Amino acid sequence: MKRKLIEDAVLVKNYINGDESALSVLINRHKQKIYSFIYSKVFDRDITEDVFQDTFIKVIRTLKRGKYNEEGKFLPWVMRIAHNLVIDHFRRNSRMPKFDNAGEFSIFSVLSDSTLNAEKMIIKDQVESDVRRIIEELPEDQKQVLVMRMYQDMSFKEISERTGVSINTALGRMRYALINLRKVIEQHNIVLTN
Repeated sequence: MKRKLIEDAVLVKNYINGDESALSVLINRHKQKIYSFIYSKVFDRDITEDVFQDTFIKVIRTLKRGKYNEEGKFLPWVMRIAHNLVIDHFRRNSRMPKFDNAGEFSIFSVLSDSTLNAEKMIIKDQVESDVRRIIEELPEDQKQVLVMRMYQDMSFKEISERTGVSINTALGRMRYALINLRKVIEQHNIVLTN
């Protein structure tokens, strides 16, 4: 007989109501994804362990204080906490420029920090050169859209007109370009921060 999987939202509710084992189920269910996400940013097992622990300490405190806003999105919420703790780690260790915390980490945010000293300028130049090299590995249609968007600051409407494809096609190519960039970065363990 197949066991029914208890939804995250139910487990969160059970934990808040005093069932300590519900949290173990949640951690075991998502630990690989969260751990891998953290490791993909810091490339260090010890730091990954620390950030992973801190993430769940923060999760527990937030749940215990009743501050968790239930929208049935437990994993994205935990990933956001992990993402913020990774940024905090880098800031504490002054290893990366200050990023605005608005969205996903973007390799292009590394290129836009104007308050760089000489050492950081050298690193920034290296990062830009790495990014250009990675972009060269993209399929031609994806590379074209990405370059127009990121380096020529063209709107998707302008890209659509210039390339003769629909806006949706241009958006799709940009999306696949970013997905493929991420894959290449992860495959080659390229670090795009200083």
